[in-house]
Amino acid sequence: MDLLQILTLAIVQGLTEFLPISSSAHLILSPYLFGFPDQGLGFDVAVHFGSLLAILLYFRWEVTLVSRDWLKSLPNNGISTINSRLGWAIIIGTIPVVIAGLLLKTLVENEFRSPLLIGISTIGFALLLWWADARGKRARALDDLHWKDALYIGLAQAIALVPGTSRSGITMTAALMLGFNRVSAARFSFLLAIPTILMSASLVTKDLIASETTVDWLALGLGVILSFLAALTTIHYFLRFIERMGMLPFVIYRLLLGAVILSFIYFRV
Repeated sequence: MDLLQILTLAIVQGLTEFLPISSSAHLILSPYLFGFPDQGLGFDVAVHFGSLLAILLYFRWEVTLVSRDWLKSLPNNGISTINSRLGWAIIIGTIPVVIAGLLLKTLVENEFRSPLLIGISTIGFALLLWWADARGKRARALDDLHWKDALYIGLAQAIALVPGTSRSGITMTAALMLGFNRVSAARFSFLLAIPTILMSASLVTKDLIASETTVDWLALGLGVILSFLAALTTIHYFLRFIERMGMLPFVIYRLLLGAVILSFIYFRV
C-alpha cells in the first residue's frame, strides 16, 4: 500500500464509522473508485481500531464511570446505578454480534465483500433508517434503557456484518424504533462499538500474527493514527448536530450511493 491509499482509506474510515452510512462499504468500494488494490480485511480492522481509540478518548469519563459502577454491581457488591445498568446493557448488546461473527467469519471475509450486496443493503437499510427516524417517538433517554432494549439493539448490530448495513446506522435505527431520542441512540451506538471493534480487531490481529504472509505493520500503524484523528472529529460534530439535522441527509446520501453502485454494476455487466 502506498501513502495515498493509506491516507485515503484511513480518512474514509474515520469519517464514516460513526455516521449511519457504513464504513465497511466505503472501505470495500474505495479500491474500485480510486483504482487501489484491495487493502484486505487486516487494514480494515486496523483503521477500525483507530476509531475505537477515538471513542475511548471522547467518552473517557463515561467509560470510566460505567466501568467503575459495573464492577460495583457484581454479585459480591450488588450496587445498581444508571451507569452499572448501562454497562450490563453494553455487554448484552454485544453478545449477538460475537456469536454471529464467529459463525459467519468466512462469509464476512469473502462472500460478503460483494458490491452487489453492498448496493442492495445500502438502499434497503437507508429506507429503514428513514422510517425509524420519521416514526420514532424520540421520547426516551439512556437512563431508560432496559436489558430487552439492549438485546434488541444488539440483534440489529449483528446484521451489520453485512457491508452496506452500517453498524452505527442499524443500531441507531433499532434505538429510534424503541422510542429513544437521536442523541441517546447515537451515544449508545458509539459505546456499543467499543467491545465490538475491540474483539474484531483482536481476532484479526491474532490471525495476522499467525499468518505466514507478510504484514505491512507500518501501513497498519499509520492507518490507526489517521483514522483516529478523523473519527475523533466526526464524533464531536455528529453529536452536536444530530438532534437538529436528523437522519434525512444520511438517508439521501445512502440512496444515491446505492443507486450509483447498482448502476455501475449494471452497465459494467
